[in-house]
Amino acid sequence: MKKSLSIREKLEKIIAELPQDKLTLEEIRSLLGQDGMLLLVILLTVVFLIPVSIPGVSTIFGGTILLIGFSILFGWDLWLPKNFLDKELPASSLKKAFQKGLKWLIRLEKISKPNRAIWITTGKGAHIINGLSIILAAILLMAPFGFIPFSNTFPAIALLFYAIGLLQKDGISIIWGHIFNLLTIIYFAILLSGGWVLILELLKYLNII
Repeated sequence: MKKSLSIREKLEKIIAELPQDKLTLEEIRSLLGQDGMLLLVILLTVVFLIPVSIPGVSTIFGGTILLIGFSILFGWDLWLPKNFLDKELPASSLKKAFQKGLKWLIRLEKISKPNRAIWITTGKGAHIINGLSIILAAILLMAPFGFIPFSNTFPAIALLFYAIGLLQKDGISIIWGHIFNLLTIIYFAILLSGGWVLILELLKYLNII
């Protein structure tokens, strides 16, 4: 019997087959084939785990993950806007980012175990909670804090845990996803409150208030 590929091995195969010069989201999606939306979430998320900013990627990838979240929640076939599918992306930079991001995936995949706390991954209630959680993580990923360290990392890790957990029916990975979503919210709250304090101090210094 032919051994089934792990999540990492599937992604390595897909990355190796990506075009070298120009790349579109449509080409990425077509290579995924039957593995579907959760594998696409993982592939699009790993680029946010490394400290490299690739122009045009945040909006396209973040928006795609958000639409995947809604598709999972409502049981829709994935629909993506034509400008998302056809936008040309820097292939060489993305391939390098994918390959570096896979190192993180290997670590997270080792933590996960199939069919663990399976009740967190199945059933109508769990389906709704998990779908909403993916949507929340995608929104946090798209928040305009990309220039601040870890602002993309925390929600990206949450999304990886959600996708791995659903693919492997591992409820503990789902719980880790919830934890990183919560850490992201706390981190953003600290950033916003700290920014507000700085603004007030600046206004006082300028004798505006």
